[in-house]
Amino acid sequence: MDTADAYRHCEQIVRGQARNFSYGLRLLPTPKRRALSAVYAFARRIDDIADGDGPDGRRLTDLAGARAALGRARPDPEDPVLVALHDTALRYPLPLSAFEELIDGCAADVRGETYEHFDELLCYCRCVAGSIGRLSLGVFGTEDPKGSGDGENAAGVAQLADALGVALQITNILRDVREDRLAGRTYLPAEDLRRFGCTLNIDSSGRFTDPPDRLTELMRFEAGRARDWFDDGMRLLTALDVRSAACTAAMAGIYRCLLGRIAADPAEALASRLSLPPWQKAMVAARALAGAAR
Repeated sequence: MDTADAYRHCEQIVRGQARNFSYGLRLLPTPKRRALSAVYAFARRIDDIADGDGPDGRRLTDLAGARAALGRARPDPEDPVLVALHDTALRYPLPLSAFEELIDGCAADVRGETYEHFDELLCYCRCVAGSIGRLSLGVFGTEDPKGSGDGENAAGVAQLADALGVALQITNILRDVREDRLAGRTYLPAEDLRRFGCTLNIDSSGRFTDPPDRLTELMRFEAGRARDWFDDGMRLLTALDVRSAACTAAMAGIYRCLLGRIAADPAEALASRLSLPPWQKAMVAARALAGAAR
């Protein structure tokens, strides 16, 4: 397959299936936009395998197949996502091992793993979202804000990308509590559920049986955690060039707006899946570009 066609295919996937991220990617120069589209397209493939309707064994086998594809020296020439990803890996220093962490996290989803403590959930978030942050850094490149140029500072930048990924994933979890529960998944730590006297049990009409005030306290507590991770992760912007910083700020800004809505009205978030209208996402992206340019 022609490489240009492969990249166009990946961009179509992002526009159709990762709309929140697409607002940020539009702010990048064409080479970086195409490269990150390839990264997200492959990540979406992994997510789709985990979220599929097939038997657990088949989905785990398919995840193993995706893992094996990463290790091949040459991509399947008929697979546009792998063609584009292979080309991206030749052009940018992608830490492809981060995809393996994503696969590990998605395999945990298939197995229906739950989390007793927040530290366990944190490991999951770092696998499924922090990994994307580290892959994104490979495309963005970083500037050393202290001018040291040493490996220690580079590791610190990667930790900030990781923190931002954790913030995004906690926001995702809070947005999808009801949807995940209906699918038989519970991500919020069991120790937090006990702390607030919640079970997240659902009745025959699909409503939570916990007292609304307890659910509200639980959701706002977890939203506070996500805000803290955002505060840490947003320090990443100072290490990025203007366009990359704008892209990151736009994507993070959309999720921060979602988090604000969840914290303001947990009952609404628990009743339906929240999303921002396109005009609001466009405004967030415009503000991110203007802010990064200052």
